[in-house]
Amino acid sequence: MDQDQRDKDSGIRLREYRPADAAAFTEGYEDPVFRRFSRPDTGPPAPTGHVIADERTDEVLGGIGLNAASPGRRQAEVTFWVGPWARRRGVATAALRAFDQYAFGSGLERLELLIHWDNPAAQRVAMAAGYTREGVRRGALPSASGGRDDMLVYTRLAGDPQEPATRLLPDLPGGELTDGVVTLRPLAESDVDFYTELHTLADVIATSVPPVPMPADEIRQRCFRAEAQWLAGTRADLIITDAATGAQAGEIGLYYQEPPLAQAMIGYSMLPAYRGRGLTTRAAQLVALWAFAETDIVRLIAGALPTNVGSKRVLEKAGFRQEAYQRSRLPGPDGTRVDDVQYVLLAGDLLAQASSTG
Repeated sequence: MDQDQRDKDSGIRLREYRPADAAAFTEGYEDPVFRRFSRPDTGPPAPTGHVIADERTDEVLGGIGLNAASPGRRQAEVTFWVGPWARRRGVATAALRAFDQYAFGSGLERLELLIHWDNPAAQRVAMAAGYTREGVRRGALPSASGGRDDMLVYTRLAGDPQEPATRLLPDLPGGELTDGVVTLRPLAESDVDFYTELHTLADVIATSVPPVPMPADEIRQRCFRAEAQWLAGTRADLIITDAATGAQAGEIGLYYQEPPLAQAMIGYSMLPAYRGRGLTTRAAQLVALWAFAETDIVRLIAGALPTNVGSKRVLEKAGFRQEAYQRSRLPGPDGTRVDDVQYVLLAGDLLAQASSTG
């Protein structure tokens, strides 16, 4: 980098590495977050990369550089890190935007970021800098356990705008939804034990699709990748808690499978101790209100087995209307097929129900 690359709005600049930066780079390498997501075959952040520095004080904030460059294809992978002393200030996003200008100005036409599924902070940086999630590269990098990790691929082309990527499913306002009786919060890594307890219940398994126990590694993966799925706009997984005690009561999820049709689906499960108290209905209403107010969704659907009287009551009390009876729609036990009763809720239905109840 012949000249400093600056981002005046954020107060950072990119410059060449200097020997005096070694201590900060070593401290960055010792950071647990850096070590968690760094490649096991690498050492400290490479001094050959560019330094992210405070424009006013010249303090080292992090580093950024190119990896796996392919001049013939005019593409390369971008890698970056920000020290714990400089996070949550927009440093990484500003640095990535500034570095992109430098990389594209040097003749590259395609930049990639390879990001771990359970690194939502880096995914948010990529999206804020105008990168698009392109897909998943299976077994892309060696893992600390000796295996290989799948990596999310975010890309930006030279002609792409720098505006933040559009979110189909925005974050919850204030990080949660509540009506004072139930509170919904995003599923997290710390919920593995609760999720395991819930999804090993016989009746929860029986109403799952397909109706088979969820393997332990899939449960862990569901919890660790929940925020990545939310950021991608594919699903929003939530834990239902008792607002008075904070106890975990169940789960509810919104699955945005048909964005072109503005249609999404909800599904839910509850621990036996919390059933029959109207908590699931409240949770369904909270999710519906959020979806209609904060997203482009115009239709919410849900399904229930014809014999699942409790689930059908939940949906009806939440304002859903039975729309169809679909024969042999779902996989059943032992290779059989089972019928599905489909319900739908429109924004207007929810408003009408609210008006009728005052």
